[in-house]
Amino acid sequence: MSKLKLFIENFFIYGVGGIINKIIPLIMLPIITRLMPNTAYFGISDLSNTIVSFGSSIAILGMYDAMYRFFFDKDDERYKKSICSTTLLITTTISLFVFITMLEERNTLSQIFFGSKEYAYVICICAGTVFTTATNGIISAPTRMQNKRKVYLITNVISSILAYTVSIPLILGGYYIIALPIASMISGIVMGLIFAILNHEWFSIKLFDKRLLRPLFQFAIPTVPSFLIFWVFNSCDKIMITNFIGIGEAGIYSVSAKMGHASQLIYTAFAGGWQYFVFSTMYEENQIKTNSRIFEYLGLISFVATMLLCAFSYRIFMIIFPKEYLSGYIAAPYLFLAPLLQMLFQVISSQFSVIKKTGPSMLFLSVGAVINLIANSKLIPVIGIEGAAIATLLGYVVAVVICSIVLMKMNRIILTKRFLVSTLIMFMYMIMWRIFFSDKLIIGICISFFSITIYLYFYRYETKQIKELLIKMNIIDKSL
Repeated sequence: MSKLKLFIENFFIYGVGGIINKIIPLIMLPIITRLMPNTAYFGISDLSNTIVSFGSSIAILGMYDAMYRFFFDKDDERYKKSICSTTLLITTTISLFVFITMLEERNTLSQIFFGSKEYAYVICICAGTVFTTATNGIISAPTRMQNKRKVYLITNVISSILAYTVSIPLILGGYYIIALPIASMISGIVMGLIFAILNHEWFSIKLFDKRLLRPLFQFAIPTVPSFLIFWVFNSCDKIMITNFIGIGEAGIYSVSAKMGHASQLIYTAFAGGWQYFVFSTMYEENQIKTNSRIFEYLGLISFVATMLLCAFSYRIFMIIFPKEYLSGYIAAPYLFLAPLLQMLFQVISSQFSVIKKTGPSMLFLSVGAVINLIANSKLIPVIGIEGAAIATLLGYVVAVVICSIVLMKMNRIILTKRFLVSTLIMFMYMIMWRIFFSDKLIIGICISFFSITIYLYFYRYETKQIKELLIKMNIIDKSL
């Protein structure tokens, strides 16, 4: 029960901080789309996020995960500070190189991502954001690794509020293209300064240890392709949509993806506590059983949440977005489930990280990414943005299935029959939703709740156990 409590505490506390950082942009999304004159402006702004995520993946070079992994190896404060200091120096150096390269190649990058060199100035803004994003990841890490939950919560609130405090006046002033990218960069700079003040004691040039370079790079470098593959999953579709059917459609897809990525609220809650949990419990006797249960329970949460979004997707788009974005409702559920499958992949693939083998994860993701790219090229010209959404989901399904099969053969994960049946129910629901009731609210709700009732019956013991624990932790009231 203590391990379950540790995970749930991190899930809720870190999750709240992460959720606030995600939910504010979600709330602001309808406002932003109404303030911008057309879908193309939003498409350009969102593509800037695609560029930042790509550059950041290269700049951080897997050092964030390596830092986390080795931080818990020894209970020695000087060793921990050496890990932090060495990692920061590596990341700062690489980030500076990426920053300079982006500035020099701004015209080429603008042509690739936006289809025109006229947006080269946006690349310059993105370069600054890449540098701050990569270095901030390392500078802020000690806050999480020390489990300083309140600090994490407050800083996430500040970050989101600051970003929109900057961007809204710029949009109102007519700076539609640069408003969001500029706001992101300024927010990153401010948050970097805040974390540098809070965590300065963990970083010192004197504690740089060249002996740590080899193990850090040995762990980090094999993970880089995985991060780039995640970028392919999450971002390549937008570029392909821009080239196949236009940047206006990319704008609609971006809104659909952001609505679909409401699942990031679940994913962020998970990710916020997961790394601390998995590495702090990796030597526990029942580690495999615990991770298998978490994989199963998070899978159920993912299925239930996706069913509910399927039922409400059409009404949500019809009510809160301008009519030119309505067609995006059909893609949102696929894009809602995709990050949750990414979450499930991270749960099971962490079994390879625990034994310090990162290669298999990259291989499985590579197969999924290839499937994604092939499906994108075939489906986008035929069924537009829905094709891109299906391709993204399909890629993650393939990666999770392959990884699960391999880990089962290695006896590193345990999957129950009830979970396999639950997965089949989810698959059948998605097919029925798309064919029969994608725009029918009442039917969607009824079938969703029927499926959820079956899940509750399958997991009635765990439901009762978790409820008792949440009552004991004063998260929910005893009368519920």
